[in-house]
Amino acid sequence: MRRSMNEHPIIMDKNPRTPIAESIRSLRTSVEYTMAKQDLKTILITSAKPQEGKTTTAANLAISFAQIDKKVLMIDADLRKPSLHHVFNKANRGGLANVLIGQLSIYDVIRETYIDNLHVITSGPIPTNPSEILASERMNDLLAELKQSYDLIIVDTSPILGLSDGQILSTKCDGVYIVIQFGSTRRSDIKAALSSLEQVQANLLGTILNKAKHKPTDRYAYEYNYYHGNAEQESG
Repeated sequence: MRRSMNEHPIIMDKNPRTPIAESIRSLRTSVEYTMAKQDLKTILITSAKPQEGKTTTAANLAISFAQIDKKVLMIDADLRKPSLHHVFNKANRGGLANVLIGQLSIYDVIRETYIDNLHVITSGPIPTNPSEILASERMNDLLAELKQSYDLIIVDTSPILGLSDGQILSTKCDGVYIVIQFGSTRRSDIKAALSSLEQVQANLLGTILNKAKHKPTDRYAYEYNYYHGNAEQESG
């Protein structure tokens, strides 16, 4: 059954004048600063657990960069429960998985979206061995090749806890953000996710608070003080 598009609201395109969209632009500015400071091109977006808004956050962030004339590519590397094809209303017969197992070339699966400057690579069919193919040298080669053509590559992947996919990809991308759903994600889960990334020496750029309240003295936000983007989205 096809998912409702409302599960992944594209705020930056549908409601660009809202406070939520403004908070995403603020997040973009912070990410831009980090990119320039560390020379980043590939950013992994993940979460501790499912249903924390990582795909919605990643999609809106990608659109916000495309809107300032950056050439952006989104890759759905969640090879267990992919959703990017639903966000942009694309078929998912061929995608990342097909490239990683040698069935298709990267240029066969890059697709335009209705957003100028934004392309996507969907997941493709769910493979039997997602961790193994994501860990392959082919994934390294793919990212290296794509870096030559895009200003920014945003990779959406599976949640960190309970799966190795996010850890694997965190070592292949230039930096990682963890999306936290304010008031919902448990602190123990956040700490466990951060620890998992630290174990593989990932370049943890920080956390993005989803559905956060605009309270600068919020103690919950302050405790995890890597980076705080208050992208108050519906949910994704």
